[in-house]
Amino acid sequence: MIDLRSDTVTQPTDEMRKAMAEALVGDDVYGDDPTMNRLEELAAKKMGKEAAVFVVSGTMGNQLAVMTHTKRGDEIILGKYSHVVRYECGAAAALSQVSFCQVDNPNGFIYPEDAANGFRGSDIHFPKTALLCLENALAGGRVVPLEIMKAASSAAHERGVPVHLDGARIFNAALSLGIDVKEIAACADSVMFCLSKGLCAPVGSILAGSKAFIDKARRNRKMLGGGMRQSGVLAAPGIIALEKMTLRLGEDHENAKYLARKLQTLEYVECSPEETEINMVFFNVTKPGFDPAAYMHHMMKNNIKVSGEISPGRYRYVTHNNITKQDIDLVIDCLKEIAS
Repeated sequence: MIDLRSDTVTQPTDEMRKAMAEALVGDDVYGDDPTMNRLEELAAKKMGKEAAVFVVSGTMGNQLAVMTHTKRGDEIILGKYSHVVRYECGAAAALSQVSFCQVDNPNGFIYPEDAANGFRGSDIHFPKTALLCLENALAGGRVVPLEIMKAASSAAHERGVPVHLDGARIFNAALSLGIDVKEIAACADSVMFCLSKGLCAPVGSILAGSKAFIDKARRNRKMLGGGMRQSGVLAAPGIIALEKMTLRLGEDHENAKYLARKLQTLEYVECSPEETEINMVFFNVTKPGFDPAAYMHHMMKNNIKVSGEISPGRYRYVTHNNITKQDIDLVIDCLKEIAS
């Protein structure tokens, strides 16, 4: 089965499965799991932070960050189309009881003037601005230049506002920018990244920051039911993800560019390879009467899993460890059939 729905569909490698079976474990709530301790130390070092904590998902990592940085009634500044706003079930409102100041730029970037304009003054009628949430890579596949991130972060810090980074695909962003991942993480006081998006770990994300911040976040994780016991079986593939799978992401980016160039040649398909910056390829189908349900059915008959429309006429494919150029050629052939 060829699965282009997301890079979350990757299967753990044979090496990961073996590591899970052989992992040394202990009770993580007591701090006794040696494999988990090693993963968290490695993750913190990779991000250039003092400490890190393992969480079961990117959503949990982002929400722990919001909860740890804010108090009830506070406001956070973030992008209108960011993952925290659109894809986390309104958790920030439900769990942390904060409101959103949404930045709506066409490219999804947050500039220093956005952070400055969104900042609330001392008027008692206003909620307190407690956090700026940045994102890189963006949920829409774009990569934010480092200079823009630094400027937005500085604008927040000048006003005493901490910065959290949703870095679910931060290793993809660093690869696209040609820099070390620490340079992106340095723009934020806390950073979340996923082990299960493109890095092939079956479960988990990391939240990293200062030791004081992570100590508080660990308590909040426990409050949310996220304290785990012999979790080294989950940490073991995470270590391999960080040490090895981050080094092969270039192949996914290359395949995404290849896919985008193939899509560009198809009639009724609009795709811009130059806008394919990581492993996510977005395209529009312009054929009148094109039926998304029939398209998905046709692809599934050919053992290809795809997502439906993300907006009218717009679709997304995501390359990952289990996708080859040969797979891409088959997908293009099937798309030709349904488009014709």
